[in-house]
Amino acid sequence: MTGEPGRKVPHHTVEGVQGHPDKRVGDATPLLLGSSLGTSTALWDAVAPGLRAAHTVVRWDLPGHGRSPADLIGPGATVGDLAGLVLALADSLGIDRFAYAGVSLGGAVGLHLAVHRPERVERLAVVCSSAHFGGETPWRERAALARREGLAGLADAAPRRWFTPGFTVPRLVADLRAADPGAYAACCDALAAYDLRGSLAAVRAPTLVVAGSEDPATPPAHAREIAEGVPDATLVEVAGASHLAPAERPGAVTEALLAHFTDGPGAGSA
Repeated sequence: MTGEPGRKVPHHTVEGVQGHPDKRVGDATPLLLGSSLGTSTALWDAVAPGLRAAHTVVRWDLPGHGRSPADLIGPGATVGDLAGLVLALADSLGIDRFAYAGVSLGGAVGLHLAVHRPERVERLAVVCSSAHFGGETPWRERAALARREGLAGLADAAPRRWFTPGFTVPRLVADLRAADPGAYAACCDALAAYDLRGSLAAVRAPTLVVAGSEDPATPPAHAREIAEGVPDATLVEVAGASHLAPAERPGAVTEALLAHFTDGPGAGSA
């Protein structure tokens, strides 16, 4: 499905509900899914089928990742810029309010939306993410490395950051290897400038925070910081999961997301 003619939106997929691919937006609560830096919509392959039983599921690719154009962002990009792309995508699909779940950078986009555009976010899940990502310097350095040397070396090292020992998903590593280095670097710029620790109390959407117990990139302490800062947030720690919990422990992640997005007034309704 494409957006309005001439309007740039990220590549995305729209999945029907209850096994009926002909059902589209408007037939169930729209649930937008954002992926992590270096991966594509494939990160949600093992989770989306369980979610679309109750929701219209819209997965989107970061710029230069999967099938999204690289020129959607440029050097000096911010998480706010990525959030703007999500809103443009939602507008192109005729979606006003939506539920949102995102992993890592995709989760940071969801938090930004919940803080700055609360009228658009009905419910939120932040998965293996953070209100900050360790300061500016490491991300500026990674952006420079990507621009200078490409992504091959980062892809070689990715399984150690993304998965527990002995587990991997080759498709996701291939996604990183195939990503556009300039767009990847621009996403690193966005992470370098991102810090929502002082704004968490402004989130009003019912929020679930999911942590991987073995995640070295955004350890459980980062999830606890979000859960303690967002009013009435719920925290779930997934045992045996590293940074890409939806790929490594899809059953546990699906269960947590379904419980969150179908609980409470208005959740799961059209």
